[in-house]
Amino acid sequence: MNKVQGSAAEAVADIPDGASLAVGGFGLSGVPEVLVRALHKQGTDGLKVVSNNCGVDGRGLGVLLAAGRIARVTGSYVGENKEFARQYLAGELEVELVPQGTLAERLRAGGAGIPAFYTPAGVGTQVARGGLPWRYASDGAIVIASPPKETRDFHGRTHVLEHGITTDFALVRAWRGDRYGNLCFRKAAANFNPLAAMAGRVTIAEVEELVEPGELAPDEIHLPGIYVQRVVALTAEEAADKQIEKRTVRA
Repeated sequence: MNKVQGSAAEAVADIPDGASLAVGGFGLSGVPEVLVRALHKQGTDGLKVVSNNCGVDGRGLGVLLAAGRIARVTGSYVGENKEFARQYLAGELEVELVPQGTLAERLRAGGAGIPAFYTPAGVGTQVARGGLPWRYASDGAIVIASPPKETRDFHGRTHVLEHGITTDFALVRAWRGDRYGNLCFRKAAANFNPLAAMAGRVTIAEVEELVEPGELAPDEIHLPGIYVQRVVALTAEEAADKQIEKRTVRA
């Protein structure tokens, strides 16, 4: 079994226009930058993206966003991208905002085959009541609003029903991996990458260090290869290309 692809371009070649895509990363940590740029170069359009955030101007998913290739975003944190805000408020982009923990659990549930679950997060807000603007018109009117969600009480506390997420494809970045698709993630990169990988029907992983099967101890594997269909080995330069989102230093 060998899931290693010849290139990032080869790995994403069959992602069609309009595909749904779960993308890993937390801020700019653990973003599958090489796969995203390969998808951008390919010209794929009308993507429905599920990701914690949508990159920043010029990095991560911000590259696809600036090119107008993303039609819909499901995410939880979008405050670092001015082009994102412009497209959303201008009615060019549909956006579903989800509480961060709920988004993580929706991805995990989808990957685990769980269709829906109840959570107290969002109760008493528009998350549960509905009415969150998903899409605006160019004049600022709300064209599409979120629907109300089913609620139910458990042990005297109200919970809202949330649905698991699955996508056509998933793009993730791992620290180490083998040709079977077993992956290890490092630090903050472990926040959403394993969950995105679980949710994708076809998951493509770019790996900073490719090792032979058996080199990864079973207890250090964060995601088993059953969830991964394709692996792309990064060059040393690609693996080292990591932008710091907000550099903070002492005086």
